[in-house]
Amino acid sequence: MLTQAPPQLVAEDLAVELRRMIIEMAASPNGVHVGGSLSIADLLAVLHAEVLRHPAAAGPPVERDYLVLSKGQASAALYAALAATGVLPEAELASYAEQGGRLAGHPMKKLPGVLFSTGSLGHGLSLGLGVALAGRRFGRDSRAFVVLGDGELQEGSNWEAAMAASHHGVDNLVAIVDRNDWQITGRTEDVMSLEPLAGKWAAFGWRVLCVDGHDHGQIRHALTTPVETARPTVILARTIKGRGLPGLADTKKSHSATLDLATRQQALADLAGERS
Repeated sequence: MLTQAPPQLVAEDLAVELRRMIIEMAASPNGVHVGGSLSIADLLAVLHAEVLRHPAAAGPPVERDYLVLSKGQASAALYAALAATGVLPEAELASYAEQGGRLAGHPMKKLPGVLFSTGSLGHGLSLGLGVALAGRRFGRDSRAFVVLGDGELQEGSNWEAAMAASHHGVDNLVAIVDRNDWQITGRTEDVMSLEPLAGKWAAFGWRVLCVDGHDHGQIRHALTTPVETARPTVILARTIKGRGLPGLADTKKSHSATLDLATRQQALADLAGERS
């Protein structure tokens, strides 16, 4: 089963659908990690509509790509992408975090389109590096894309993977950092400063691309620009946590929330206005 979006569904339309689904999931009794899910909706939309090749294929075809959601708490965004691209029925999104359901609060590898169980922060980049190295070793035309939270970059294991990827010249590895400036306990720069973030990655030998994480043109260009031989790529995507949520956008409160009826209705109305 393939997860590439239908040809008629462009990234801009897919992004709106992902945001709609995330908002609906966040209005359920269990709520979701809505802030970090909305901040990566545009990134996942461009990836699934225009970049990833057969990421949910059951077998190991030569021409396929791999997606690792290292920031597993944003599983609602991934589930929405899987539903929008036909891997999951949209109705199943209502079972998010329910006992016995497939859609856990963090993605589990038993689900089609989920390569690894993630959410224990700091491990996704190492997993993506392993996938990329394996593809190169076996002569496969494949790439690994790893979506990381900015707060999780405070975990040292990320920098071990970054150093190894550069040392081994793994140019089929792309890290995408959701730079929304927040983590569960506050602003990243207050908890443990990450800046100068671009300089850190460059010092580890990575090609660094900085984009507006809600500008599809910039995202598209960064994801499709030719690789630099023997250099992994990191995309630092500046985003807004909880984008589009009245009273919650760019706040710590959006980290994990259950939306009340008024917030849900206003968010959906604002989203519909973007489509018109």
